[in-house]
Amino acid sequence: MADPRVFEIEDLANRPGTYFNPQTEVLIVVDDSPAMDQEIFADDDFEATDWVLVSDEVPVDEHARDELIEAFQVRHHPGSARSLSALGGEEDDTTEVDELEPDPEED
Repeated sequence: MADPRVFEIEDLANRPGTYFNPQTEVLIVVDDSPAMDQEIFADDDFEATDWVLVSDEVPVDEHARDELIEAFQVRHHPGSARSLSALGGEEDDTTEVDELEPDPEED
């Protein structure tokens, strides 16, 4: 069963939230609360797949963002089965611990 917290890039626009791609280290925030005046776009020919750059500024509270990332890291410890499966890895059940045994010749 796929992890319900892992999404494809195409699905992000349909669900508000904060997403992180561990391969590219890009954080995406999807916020569906702002309303844009649609008359601005009435004169131009925009397609459904077009995106319009509103600003080069990032309207994210950096402190709140860092708290969200820290909370996620606390819940998903590195090396746990959940965090590895979420990243497409596998849990290593073959880890062996080397135990030192006394040398029988040294008695």
